[in-house]
Amino acid sequence: MADWWEGHSGPIRVENGIKARSRRGSIGSRWWSRRFIDILEGICDPGRLSRGRSYARRGQVITLDLSPGLVRAAVQGSRPEPYDVSVRIEAYGHAAWAGIERALAAEALYRAKLLAGEMPVEIVEVFDRLGLPLFPAELDMECSCPDWGFPCKHLSAVLYLLAEAFDEDPFLVLAWRGRARDELLDSLRGAPGEEGSDPLAVEDPPLAGQVSGFYSPGVSLTRLRARPAPATSAPADILLRALEPPEVKVRHIPLLDILRPAYRGLSGGDQG
Repeated sequence: MADWWEGHSGPIRVENGIKARSRRGSIGSRWWSRRFIDILEGICDPGRLSRGRSYARRGQVITLDLSPGLVRAAVQGSRPEPYDVSVRIEAYGHAAWAGIERALAAEALYRAKLLAGEMPVEIVEVFDRLGLPLFPAELDMECSCPDWGFPCKHLSAVLYLLAEAFDEDPFLVLAWRGRARDELLDSLRGAPGEEGSDPLAVEDPPLAGQVSGFYSPGVSLTRLRARPAPATSAPADILLRALEPPEVKVRHIPLLDILRPAYRGLSGGDQG
């Protein structure tokens, strides 16, 4: 009945509501947000999802807060008081996250991508191997509206805005599962990974043992020549992936996006 009433009366207009960036078509452009949208479209009524997209684009969602295992939101409908919306999933505890971080640290490339703010698609397999799925197969959702349909358009609007938030910051997917971005990255920066697997590791012998040969070349000058790259060389832009990205843009383009092709070009090829 509530859905019929709002369809005829229309929701109360919201000033400064949270609006979806996407104005038409599908919502969510990155693989992790699309994976979440695929889950929604598999378990939710298409008609209600469509009305939810309209609500999201009109800015009917007033607040949206994410914490471990819980998303809370307030959505304005046709009644004076906004509706309370909640979406719950399981948040993993410290022991589970310790195992996840060890598994991620053991893969130097995954660790480098995460430290660079990227979400490698293979991370899903890491979670699955541990029996701790990254994306929920189902959602525990509630809305205070009297609409008998499930999910209602208020819930749908929140879910679409959540997908867009994942688009902008993939670490929110992990935060929802119980690990904040800073906690995860601090752990990965301090993790050694498997022996010999870290392409950023540099051997640092004691200075006392290097004094006698300090001014001697490590290789005879007559033997200096171009050396072939190792068969399992790290990606050319590994440093850009591992270091904290600067918040610098050139003509609205992030600095790392400009430097990355140059690094790959210097290596003689485009490495993934």
